[in-house]
Amino acid sequence: MSKVEIGCCGAYCKTCKVYAQNLCKGCKIGYDTGERDLSKAKCAMKVCCVRRGLVSCASCEAYPSCDTLLTFYGHESYKYKKYKQATEYIRAHGYEAFLRQADRWNGAYGAYDELVEPK
Repeated sequence: MSKVEIGCCGAYCKTCKVYAQNLCKGCKIGYDTGERDLSKAKCAMKVCCVRRGLVSCASCEAYPSCDTLLTFYGHESYKYKKYKQATEYIRAHGYEAFLRQADRWNGAYGAYDELVEPK
């Protein structure tokens, strides 16, 4: 279980098939070592999260009113709702509880024993 494998948006990289196949490096891995250059990152959430030194956007004080997040979570696709659900779960229960849930998943998102409905 590693917090570095929690995506800024709430995706859980460790159980993501694309990440497991080394087709994606995840949100935060490599920026702290200089292996990756943050100035080349295209994701506004990642840039903000990494620059602020946050584990994920769930840790941010601007979370409820962040325009970047509101736009991202506003997409109609099921996965965006699940990513928002993940950040809501983290905010309600903490990272350790989230990791205990997420380590059972078969993808970047999954089900929870204790559900927190997205707001």
